[in-house]
Amino acid sequence: MREISLDRLRTLVTIADHRSFAEAARVLHLAAPTVSLHIQELEERIGAPLLSRKRGHVQPTAIGETLLAKARQLLDDAGQALDDARRQVQGLEGRVRLGASTGAIAHLLPRALEVLGRQHPAIDVQITVLTSKDTLARLAQGSLDVGLVALPQPTIAGLVIKPWRRDPVMAFMPVQWQCPARVTPRWLASKPLILNDSTTRLSHLTTKWFAAGGQQPVARIELNYNDAIRRLVAAGYGAAVLPHEDSMIPGQDAGTTVRPLRPALWRRLGIAHSRHVERATQHVLDVLLDLAC
Repeated sequence: MREISLDRLRTLVTIADHRSFAEAARVLHLAAPTVSLHIQELEERIGAPLLSRKRGHVQPTAIGETLLAKARQLLDDAGQALDDARRQVQGLEGRVRLGASTGAIAHLLPRALEVLGRQHPAIDVQITVLTSKDTLARLAQGSLDVGLVALPQPTIAGLVIKPWRRDPVMAFMPVQWQCPARVTPRWLASKPLILNDSTTRLSHLTTKWFAAGGQQPVARIELNYNDAIRRLVAAGYGAAVLPHEDSMIPGQDAGTTVRPLRPALWRRLGIAHSRHVERATQHVLDVLLDLAC
């Protein structure tokens, strides 16, 4: 059975609003026979008259009133759906799916989301905590729109991966420790350590940094949540090697001494997205790129 066309329902509503077939034809820019045919098709589908025509006066029947109420709602819903789609195409609203690590979410995204909320309040950013590998896989599958990933990464067909930030990796140590001005692998390896777990890119960077100094330390504990690591450092449990973003809140590492590493170490992040992005996604990318360093 064929579905009822919205055009037929729109014709019914217009006739009821203007109480005239001729006026409905004029408003809808249709020929008079076409308007009559629309109503005839509806009545055949329903199996009952929808409009009463007496002495040039047109009004809905009881069944016609029932269908009119539903028709108005359907037409309103269809119009709203089209408006919502147009606003998404124009970038005025929409949903953007973003994948990132806990470190980026905790210290970098809040600033971007604050700016985005002021400039584009109708854009909804949905955030998923993922490793760089999983973020890229989901971008390639189309289930994410934007990803914040550790660099370097291999080229992936259909994706754009561009440099975003270069943040120094530093030593975070309990404030009661006597610390050198610059921390070397040999000095730090002699201390109890709280390190990122081996699945992370930061763990690979840290391992190479220690190895370059001839050290292979064993961590006291491994975690994949930088804020938890910082709290353990502040509690005196051990030292950590973590990125230091310029967006970190002053005073948030009370109880912690932060020192640069020697040799210096950097955590590089990139922004990944598909080659073709919607306007809402582009607005998110623009705000993130303003945080580039």
